[in-house]
Amino acid sequence: MTKKKWKIMLVDDDADFIWLTARMLERAGYQVLEARNGEEGLRRFENETPDLVLMDYRLPGEDGLKTSLRMMQSFPGIPIVIISGFAEIRTAVNALKAGVYDYVTKPLNPDDFLFTIRRALEKKALEKEVQDLKQALNSRAPLYVRMGPSHAVKTLVQHVQKVAPTTFTVLIEGESGTGKELVAGAIHDLSQVKEGPFVAVDCGAIPETLIESELFGYRKGAFTGAHSDKMGHFETAHGGTLFLDEVGNLSYPVQQKLLRAIQERKVQRLGGGEPTPVSTRIVAATNQSLEKDVESGRFRSDLYFRLNEFTLKLPPLRERLDDIPYLAAKFEHEVEKELGKKCGGLSKQALKALSSYFWPGNVRELRNTIRQSVLLCEEHQAIRPEHLTFNADHSSCASPKTEKTPAEIFDGGEPLNKILERIRNEVEKNAIEGILTLVKGNKSETARRLSIDYKTLLRKIEKHDIAPVLRTV
Repeated sequence: MTKKKWKIMLVDDDADFIWLTARMLERAGYQVLEARNGEEGLRRFENETPDLVLMDYRLPGEDGLKTSLRMMQSFPGIPIVIISGFAEIRTAVNALKAGVYDYVTKPLNPDDFLFTIRRALEKKALEKEVQDLKQALNSRAPLYVRMGPSHAVKTLVQHVQKVAPTTFTVLIEGESGTGKELVAGAIHDLSQVKEGPFVAVDCGAIPETLIESELFGYRKGAFTGAHSDKMGHFETAHGGTLFLDEVGNLSYPVQQKLLRAIQERKVQRLGGGEPTPVSTRIVAATNQSLEKDVESGRFRSDLYFRLNEFTLKLPPLRERLDDIPYLAAKFEHEVEKELGKKCGGLSKQALKALSSYFWPGNVRELRNTIRQSVLLCEEHQAIRPEHLTFNADHSSCASPKTEKTPAEIFDGGEPLNKILERIRNEVEKNAIEGILTLVKGNKSETARRLSIDYKTLLRKIEKHDIAPVLRTV
């Protein structure tokens, strides 16, 4: 691996000093950018983003300290060293108080000067390493930190903690946007193969003609364009976890080969050759009941029972209302940090509106709604209902249709879970029909707006017997 070549920007109006210092820095292995005044330095700084800035204190026009402050506002993580021909204690103190890394005086002592630069760059590298570690730790934070404090999440966490250390194959069921990959990642992190790779495959996003070669790999010459051997996702995940998202979208022949790979712990690449042994933990996910697909003949029963050694059912957001204030505040903080902006939190009216919405897109839709609301609200202003831009295409999903009276809805002693499933199916059908009509029958656009893959949309259209919408030019 090539060692990183640090980029240093030198801002000074003394041409001789720049030439001599630049040669010294280049001999020490640094890449040097040059600027003769603060404005030129700012332009190069914004365009080329150096790793460290050496700034002369006395510059024509705006002095080096003021220019440094402007640079630090744009990129606070880049160290700046002030250079001056005047050993003024007050200037040094002001510079350090303003946040510059260090202060040196002319004439420079080469050894001391290069030591200061090395120390500044090492500190910058360490800070980046710490920041990367924090991000990694946050991405692997416990589920309850990332999903919320509700009883449903606590129960889910308990089940994940029970099954993760085992060798059970896990099937995760949940609507799109409920966090299936998040849960799969948590299972991996708590498993015996946590040191191995975690490989996620969206079975609904890969064309049917390519899914077999993507999963199992191929030999050179297996088909036109196969110019060399290629490992499939099974082999890539060897010693770790393979997460098969939307596994119900796999074709019947691929289901058969997947079952064989799981049973024999070997994969056969396209094009022949000896089977390759694999040791891979399997976690699968689906956004609808595979049991119904088994009953209808769309999914192999033997594969279903192989995947279904343990099932985790992820509740939709509308059944986890206690998590909405927590998640909304979490997403608000994230986007405030991203935008460098501070809002005044969520008003009671906004929280009420969030809790009243049906959330067909679940947590993913909530996150998008909060991101937009932070963008729209003014600095230090509370987020109000008018800032919440709910997807107009989902307006029909805000609540179930209320043409029926409560007595009509609950008549007949039907179990609650059956009632909820029936209402959910009605709302799902209404949403798909509404968006299909809105986009004039464009199924790809409908799938995008619903945040589901194209194959899943086709299955839902078939499931709900939705009449085709005539596409118009």
